[in-house]
Amino acid sequence: MSEQMRMVEAVLFAAAQPISLNELKNRLPAGSDPAEALALLRIQYEGRGVVIERIGDGYAFRTAADLGFLMQAEAVEQRRLSRAAVETLAIIAYHQPVTRAEIEEIRGVSVSRGTLDQLIEMEWVRMGRRRMTPGRPATFVVTEAFLDHFGLESARDLPGLSELRAAGLLESRPAEDGLALPGTGQDDEAEEDPADPADDFFEEE
Repeated sequence: MSEQMRMVEAVLFAAAQPISLNELKNRLPAGSDPAEALALLRIQYEGRGVVIERIGDGYAFRTAADLGFLMQAEAVEQRRLSRAAVETLAIIAYHQPVTRAEIEEIRGVSVSRGTLDQLIEMEWVRMGRRRMTPGRPATFVVTEAFLDHFGLESARDLPGLSELRAAGLLESRPAEDGLALPGTGQDDEAEEDPADPADDFFEEE
């Protein structure tokens, strides 16, 4: 088993993206048990400077959460996300798979093509399966890159409504028509104006 652990460790270390158990099984010699090797390896790395985290269906080496401050660079690249993009991203994360029409129904305003294109370009959102309904509309889902960026194992780990309200990210009063996101009711063009002081921003290192 120690040799299998070494092989799993080598694959995870060299991988640019999280590796699933199926990928490990395909890479390791026949008869190997990558699940057991991975479980033992994760125990070995507990409490160390790097740990093995589950990200979606895959696994990857990541800096221990309490040491993240050591990795901060002096220069931080900032990427602007308008309020429209933040709201659209939140709706996709909480309601996926969701169509563009459903996003617009929840927000109460139209969603510009540029908003979805930006989220797809950032690799936080991707196209999902088409709905088996008239017109076969495309759906949108969040990616493993989104989960990785926010330290989530899966979309089920997203904070609940009470946590979002406590953080000031949702209106405190119940919404009549579902999820009430802050700032809804304006058109996308106004919300995506970089000069709008109400715009929200994410920082990417």
